[in-house]
Order: sequence, then C-alpha cells, then structure tokens
Amino acid sequence: MVKEDRSAWKANYFLKITQLFDEYPKVFIVGADNVGSKQMQQIRSSLRGTAVVLMGKNTMIRKAIRGHQEKTPMLEKLLPYIKGNIGFVFTKEDLKVVRDNITANQVAAPAKAGALAPIDVFVPAGNTGLGPEKTSFFQALSITTKIS
Repeated sequence: MVKEDRSAWKANYFLKITQLFDEYPKVFIVGADNVGSKQMQQIRSSLRGTAVVLMGKNTMIRKAIRGHQEKTPMLEKLLPYIKGNIGFVFTKEDLKVVRDNITANQVAAPAKAGALAPIDVFVPAGNTGLGPEKTSFFQALSITTKIS
C-alpha cells in the first residue's frame, strides 16, 4: 500500500471530519492522555457500529471546524476545548450509553517517570518495611526519611 503525500492526506482528513460532522448529530470530546494503543483499539472495537472515534492534530481539527462553521455555527463552541491530547467520538446513539461503553474500557496503569498524576497522591507517615539502603528512592522524590 502506497502512502499518499501530505497534502492529499490533509485533504482527505478535512473531508472525513466534515462528513462526520454532517452525518452524526452528537459528538464527545475525549481526553487521550496516558491511553495506550491497545486500549484505544479495544475502545474502537467496542464502539464499532454505534460510534466513530477520530483522533488528529488539533490545528487541523480547528481549521476543519472553522471551514465548516457556515453550515453548522454551533461547532464554534467546541473550539476552546481543543487543547492537549484529545479526540472526537461521533455517535447517533444516546450519549450516556456511549460514555458508559468508553468508561467500561478504562483501566488502571502503573505510573511512568515524569508523568503527572491525575489525582493527588499522599504518602502517610509510617514504617515502609524497606531497609536503610532504599532511602535514596524517597530522597529522589523529596520525601524525608528516618531510619529507626
């Protein structure tokens, strides 16, 4: 399969997003931070037949929405929310059912170095059960330690 050049790919992307906005009356904006490709694949397959997931570059999405505003001026309300790693879920079904389907595929993942925690993390004072040679781990996290 031959990969098309960039201008043809962009033209096809703009065509696809405008067709989706015309065809589907309801749309979700979903955050895709810390979502792996395997998890995205599971979400897409679980939504098959009821919804369409579209990911893309934010600048291209904004440009496509601005170009499509004459037909549907309500799309302008989406522009402030197109920030970060986001995607669109287009559907004709009930939004609650589709949202429940997406959240059913949510899985817990271990923390990665440099990643921001989505919730506050508290480490209570107490015995860690680790030996004195492991204090460098806590010092790297700016957590004070006391060896007893």
